[in-house]
Amino acid sequence: MDTTKSFLVAGGDLRQVYLAEKLASKGNEVYAIGFDENISFSDDICQLENIIMLNNRVDYIVLPLPVSTDGVMVNTPFCKQCIPLNSLTTVLKDNGIIFGGKFNNASKKVFTNCRIDTIDYFDREELNVLNAVPTAEGAVQIAMEELATTIFGQKVLITGFGRITKVLVKILVGLGADVTVAARKYSDISWAEIYGCKGIHISQLNENISKFNAIFNTVPALIFDKNALISVKKDALIIDLASKPGGVDFETAGVLGIKVVWALSLPGKVAPISSGEIIAYTILNILNERGMADD
Repeated sequence: MDTTKSFLVAGGDLRQVYLAEKLASKGNEVYAIGFDENISFSDDICQLENIIMLNNRVDYIVLPLPVSTDGVMVNTPFCKQCIPLNSLTTVLKDNGIIFGGKFNNASKKVFTNCRIDTIDYFDREELNVLNAVPTAEGAVQIAMEELATTIFGQKVLITGFGRITKVLVKILVGLGADVTVAARKYSDISWAEIYGCKGIHISQLNENISKFNAIFNTVPALIFDKNALISVKKDALIIDLASKPGGVDFETAGVLGIKVVWALSLPGKVAPISSGEIIAYTILNILNERGMADD
């Protein structure tokens, strides 16, 4: 029985390029659109200039992360040509699936109005767990570039104890940093201590913050307000890993002369190959769960 499936990878950054390559390496038929000629693919992938060139309908369409910035066009940072989301509805087979990352309401509605099944791969736990690795590595890379000291021996604070913190702790402790985790749950503080760190409750943040040379925030809420920032060392570095709106009062930090790096979307920036393969792995997992793939 022929189990080969066809995928159209539409738009996105380098993550989508390596995602396409990974899908093709599994023996699937893969097409790519939304990439200018300066982006090259292997011979296993058919690169299209426009949607009209796709002669056959495909089983699955894979959209980028995020899917769209305006809810109308595909997010295509590597292409001058615009691809309307609704133009993709005609090239998908009946009962096909459209995968994407961070669908907004408008972009999802384009497909649900056509009764097309959409799946947001960014909601998957395995993707977020695996993405914590390039995020943490990228954060440490920024710290090494921005600090005038080694990581070894530095007093480092991490706020929050989620996936990224768990990976960050392993790296920073391995590099010899003196790491403290500030968390809301006392169980997380206990786990941080088991991971080889010190732990404090988040309510104790302001009275302890002056001790640290480097601070990593993973909490997507205003943790570092004016009251916290006035106690931060003037030569300290804050790396905010939280999604919008972030966890730092950036305006106040600027007035106080505190250096803050808001490091968004690190997986795609520092490790596009790994990040693309993680998305492909996640999509194949979803298809396996639905009995639609062998690997």
